[in-house]
Amino acid sequence: MKTLYALCDCNNFYASCERVFNPTLNGKPVVVLSNNDGCVIARSNEAKELGIPMGEPFFKIRTLAETGQVHVFSSNYVLYGDMSDRVMQTLAQFTPHVEVYSIDECFLDLGNFYNKDLFAYAWDIKQTVWRWTGIPVSLGVAPTKALAKVANRLAKKSEKAKGVLVLTEPYHIQKALEKTRIEDVWGIGGRYAKFLKKHQVFTALDFTKLSENWVRKHMTVVGVRLLKELRGESCLELEEVAPPKKGICTSRGFGKRVSSFDEVEEATASYAAKCARKLRAQKSCARLITVFVMTNPFSENERQYHNSKTICMPVATNSDLELVHYANLALKAIYKDGYIYKKSGVIVTDIIPENQVQLGLLDTVDREKHRKLMTVVDGLTDRFGRSKVKIATQGTDNAWQLKSEYKSPCYTTRIKDLQTVYV
Repeated sequence: MKTLYALCDCNNFYASCERVFNPTLNGKPVVVLSNNDGCVIARSNEAKELGIPMGEPFFKIRTLAETGQVHVFSSNYVLYGDMSDRVMQTLAQFTPHVEVYSIDECFLDLGNFYNKDLFAYAWDIKQTVWRWTGIPVSLGVAPTKALAKVANRLAKKSEKAKGVLVLTEPYHIQKALEKTRIEDVWGIGGRYAKFLKKHQVFTALDFTKLSENWVRKHMTVVGVRLLKELRGESCLELEEVAPPKKGICTSRGFGKRVSSFDEVEEATASYAAKCARKLRAQKSCARLITVFVMTNPFSENERQYHNSKTICMPVATNSDLELVHYANLALKAIYKDGYIYKKSGVIVTDIIPENQVQLGLLDTVDREKHRKLMTVVDGLTDRFGRSKVKIATQGTDNAWQLKSEYKSPCYTTRIKDLQTVYV
């Protein structure tokens, strides 16, 4: 059976989401900032042409923003997540088998479409996503996922391709591999790229000419799979259901200078509750919880401190009540007065399916009551939004929250943010 995959990638996704609801931004430089408005994490093509690099600290381009030469937005993950869902639901209209690879990328199984005009079909996908969501996308179609990645990258960069490239003919595949630098190959990180260049491997085509034994020796079986994929042999199947995470971390930098225990406690409790919700979403429970705190390592004039504490809970759980309780115990063990804290976080590990939790002989927690309570809380959250129902320890003021001075409205998920159209 022949395999055929399409990789659909949203172009400059975060910036494109902002443009959907503000068309005046079309053709103008747009950047999106990281948490706490720290640095640039997304750029429109116009911003790239201005020479703004990825990861540029915001203070270096603040003047451009204040003078209107660049339009700046704080990260609006609620908006981006909802727009991503809309794109993925649109893509699912074209094939029953899809793998959501990231917030802005999706693999589509087109193995049953070899008898179609693949370019026309891919172009129809691209146009439909644009009409239904307003998000521009690029598509690369090829016999393997790694080759689809190559095709997608070239489709996005090439003016001739106009966002769609189909690689099924050996000659075209060879030319595409020849144009792809080794550091741009999916799965080749900076360390491997540097190593391969020392062995005269500069392009993806050069890589395909290596022997399997040499690649296995220096890049393990993962490298061999990539080698075969680039040679046209499909080794990476579509993952239609994402595997449960083996570890979950929720952590944020504080939006202001924090020195009181109460504020650090509120933030840490909120992070623990978010970890609990993520566990319930994948029907899992965790046995280990780790809490960490740290000061700002870049503040040379302030005293520095960082520490962490791990607690093994008696019974694996996904309850807000229990995780917040143990997170609080861990925080009390490591918190020290006299420091200006920049960040705290919660990590849950030793994760198992919730139907495999082994109860303790002396366990006194009414777990069925916790389960019912969390079901109600999740239902209220889904209906009314985040933080409408929470544990008292999470606080109400939350002055420590992320700084988002340039955040756009949640156009698609909040009634009061719906746009008004005047006719």
